[in-house]
Amino acid sequence: MYNVSFAQTRDPYVRIAKIIVDSTQLENYKAALKEGIETAVRLEPGVLRMYAVYDKNKPTHVTVFETYASKQAYESHIQTPHFKKYKTGTGGMVKSLELVDVIPIVFEAKKQQ
Repeated sequence: MYNVSFAQTRDPYVRIAKIIVDSTQLENYKAALKEGIETAVRLEPGVLRMYAVYDKNKPTHVTVFETYASKQAYESHIQTPHFKKYKTGTGGMVKSLELVDVIPIVFEAKKQQ
């Protein structure tokens, strides 16, 4: 299921979001992010995978790894009601946001059994 090679996805669009969250809003932010990611992966065929992590030593520093089938899939994603809900709901929680477009070298994952 998750064993998707670069060739299979043709030209995936990969982006990293580096986020710093207001410490007083961290738990609310994590809940909103979890809901947004789970909904996007479940409902959008062009959303291939999303992973969200936070720095062990700086829990307010969140990194989201996003992989879309194409740039068009990303453009479609940011127009969805669930993405707009996430953006408006977390706007006051985010102190800093840096979006970084990256080029994949290789995607490898064990097949889930």
